[in-house]
Amino acid sequence: MTACSGGGAGEAEDTSLTLGAITAPTTLDPAGSEWGNRAPFYQAVYDTLLYADSDGEIQPWLATEWSYNDDGTVLTLTLRDDVSFTDGSALTAEVVAENLQRFQDGTSPDAGYFADVASFEAPDETTVVVTLNAPDPAFLDYLTRDPGLVASSEAIDSGDLTTTPVGSGAYVLDTAATVTGTSYVYTANPDYWNPDVQHYESLTINVLQDPTSALNAIKAGEADAVRISTNDNLDEVEAAGWTINSNELDFQGLLLLDRAGTVSEPLGDVRVRQAINYAIDRDAMLAALQQGHGTVTTQVFPTGSGAYDEALDDAYPYDPDQARELLEEAGYADGFTISMPNSAVLGATVYSLVEQQLADIGITVQYTDPGNNFIADLLAPKYPASFMALEQNPDWQLIQFMLAPTAIFNPYHYEDETANALFERIQYGDETEQVAAASELNAYIVDQAWFAPFYRVEGVMASAPGTSVEMLPTNAYPSIFDIAPAE
Repeated sequence: MTACSGGGAGEAEDTSLTLGAITAPTTLDPAGSEWGNRAPFYQAVYDTLLYADSDGEIQPWLATEWSYNDDGTVLTLTLRDDVSFTDGSALTAEVVAENLQRFQDGTSPDAGYFADVASFEAPDETTVVVTLNAPDPAFLDYLTRDPGLVASSEAIDSGDLTTTPVGSGAYVLDTAATVTGTSYVYTANPDYWNPDVQHYESLTINVLQDPTSALNAIKAGEADAVRISTNDNLDEVEAAGWTINSNELDFQGLLLLDRAGTVSEPLGDVRVRQAINYAIDRDAMLAALQQGHGTVTTQVFPTGSGAYDEALDDAYPYDPDQARELLEEAGYADGFTISMPNSAVLGATVYSLVEQQLADIGITVQYTDPGNNFIADLLAPKYPASFMALEQNPDWQLIQFMLAPTAIFNPYHYEDETANALFERIQYGDETEQVAAASELNAYIVDQAWFAPFYRVEGVMASAPGTSVEMLPTNAYPSIFDIAPAE
């Protein structure tokens, strides 16, 4: 494999790009970074070791070649030898190993992706060797995301990366013009090693946290492309002359996190979790919340997965009577109360609908608003359940993200023997065994009601006339390199 320059319009044109994002980064230090909707803030400044293209394929980036040993526990990466950071320091294997170690030891909610790494070594200037305690079928995927971000070693030593990022990326943050939490302004890196993907001379990313702000920015022509958090107003977006670019990457629904009943005893009973699933009118939710833009489902594995089973999209048809019977069998005929967080980012209507539908079977929801700490409090964990939108990742990545005892969105570290055995088969098996075990795992967690998904939502990045957007199959926010002047 050789270095990939990507498609594009050549060197940065005499143009600017203004994007809308739905949430701001909590830090610009890769060691505390996140991906998803926060990806563009990092991708602008930092390069990743590998790159996920618009087809979801892994391409060379800072690393030009990679290979595993026979048992998949040693990964060797070969780096480009012509890359410098914007402070003038050089990209070396030692710098990459330092960044990987910092991510493993850091505060990112994705640090667990490196939980099985034994060591990062740099035997020479352009070679990085990653030794794993056990095979990780998603490890290359991770290196296309926040775990693969690389910062200047000199900038790491300065201690200023939280607000003053220094990478080798296509753009440089203009700290004087940036308002933290609100608007981030970047200028093109004149010495970028891959100018073919620099489509603009400047880049601004504005945080438009609520749907109304996003719609107002679109109508006023104050942006070129905007990530939209809800699909309530897509007709108005199209009426403004904008294009709807979409994928079905995310599912929306309830995360039933406290499956052992640690703080909410009822959730420890599978019948209660199944009752919650039967209580949700998914078709009505999709119509009311997304104007039908999506597909109802009760599974969290994506359609592109070998684990996906179309029949599991309707494992829990709307049946409040069945829900009440299950609650009675579990000893909760009189219902119970459960606490959940709410967030303006995800819209207000969904919380009312969830409250109404659960109240109909006797479950009372008590909401609190943690504000900007929504994710942090959810992962603390401070809540037994929550409405949430999450990515449907590739199989092993999804397991590490949502299902495994160490997964980010398994904050109570719930586990059981059946699931653990299936995880092991997926981790160590060949491709055929991995698909078979993933299919069994999907059916199992649906039966055990680990979640109460509503639908696969049509995620939307709206673009203005003159701006082209290609959506990713593996991330909610498109790559900034897939946003370009329309031809």
